[in-house]
Amino acid sequence: MRKLLWIICLAGIAGTVSAQDADSVKTWTLKACVDYALENNIQLKQSRNSYLSGMEDTKQARAAMFPSLSASTSQSLSNYPSKDVTDNNMYTGTYGINAGVTLFKGGSLNIALKQQKMQNEIDLLTVEETANDIVTAIIQAYMQCLYAAESVNVARSTADASKAQRDRAEQMWAAGSISKVDFAQLESQWMSDEYQAVTARTTLDDYRLQLKQLLELDITEEINPVGPDVPAEQILTVLPPKSDIYLAALEAMPEIKRGRLSVQAAEMGIRQARSGYYPSITLSAGVGTGYMTATGAGTATGSTPGYNTGNQYWNNFNENIGLSLNIPIYSNRQTRTAVNKARIEADNSMLEQRSIEKNLLQEVETAYLNVLSNQSRFVSALKQEEYAEESYELTSEQFALGVKNTVELLTAKNELTTARLETLQAKYMTLLNLELLNIYQGKGIYGEY
Repeated sequence: MRKLLWIICLAGIAGTVSAQDADSVKTWTLKACVDYALENNIQLKQSRNSYLSGMEDTKQARAAMFPSLSASTSQSLSNYPSKDVTDNNMYTGTYGINAGVTLFKGGSLNIALKQQKMQNEIDLLTVEETANDIVTAIIQAYMQCLYAAESVNVARSTADASKAQRDRAEQMWAAGSISKVDFAQLESQWMSDEYQAVTARTTLDDYRLQLKQLLELDITEEINPVGPDVPAEQILTVLPPKSDIYLAALEAMPEIKRGRLSVQAAEMGIRQARSGYYPSITLSAGVGTGYMTATGAGTATGSTPGYNTGNQYWNNFNENIGLSLNIPIYSNRQTRTAVNKARIEADNSMLEQRSIEKNLLQEVETAYLNVLSNQSRFVSALKQEEYAEESYELTSEQFALGVKNTVELLTAKNELTTARLETLQAKYMTLLNLELLNIYQGKGIYGEY
């Protein structure tokens, strides 16, 4: 009896919480969840920042092809403590502007710019890939929530039916129509079904928490995923050939494009490494001037003072231009090692590309077969649920007439509950894998569940 009271209390609490949720908790459709995640997900924001950082690297690689310009100045004060000099202190200042540009470096500057532009494309595809991963996780959690919510309804209706049977059985027992053992079995089944209803509610809360954490909502915010009834025609939609879906995925999925670009970037890395074999030519130019005060400082008393006539800025003004040639002769095998390692990296990139394509094929094939198998399960489960419901209704009527015993009644009810849950599971597994196939084909989410 104490256990019964606990179960009734828990069921009452769960019902109260459910009523509060319906009144105060914001409802979320699948599209709303996806849109919110794509806008606010921290991992996705970090991926976008990485792309923006790469764009800055591209600007720097482009700027490296233009001349550099710098200005310099120096100021100094010299002290000559000897009493034999004409002036003990001398102040000097120099000023200069210098420019330089690399005229030829084996094509490495052009290659570096192309590599960086390609890296920008790779980074952008990585952002798309991260977004797809987040959307996939959201869809999985969302479908779990919808399945759990309907499971709560099934568990609740089952518990209510058990209570009605228990109440009816109590009257029959009082009238002597059934034994106390039969009544005890029905009462025990009612308690068990109430416990299952509470457990189903707890499972729903767990799935809601997972979805909430994926959306990175604040701890004070609650979430209540809801969706309209999905027609059977949508669940049983006819799939295109598997090969067509895979070919569409090869063109749509960002990881495939990223892999192809990575191969091209690695091949370009070989050319970059080979540029180390070529000479480099650098052009430099500059202008400068300077002046000094107390130009006689440091000279002996009575001697001829240093240069101190005319306009020092003009007289010290100078211009320079230079051309330097650097020819690599022997670099301790650094260039050859760089070339060989670049070739190995290119080979690894091609192997990685093949691995990505194989993984995608496995994912597409798995989702495709899951859709077909769960569609078949859904059709069978619907028929099973229909037959189980009819059997349960007949058994209930016959039990009331004393034709069926308690065991037969409980068996029919449990079969109906199992059939309902099997229908729900097949339904949402089908919808989940249909959504995955849509993502693989670049179609986005199918609808608002």
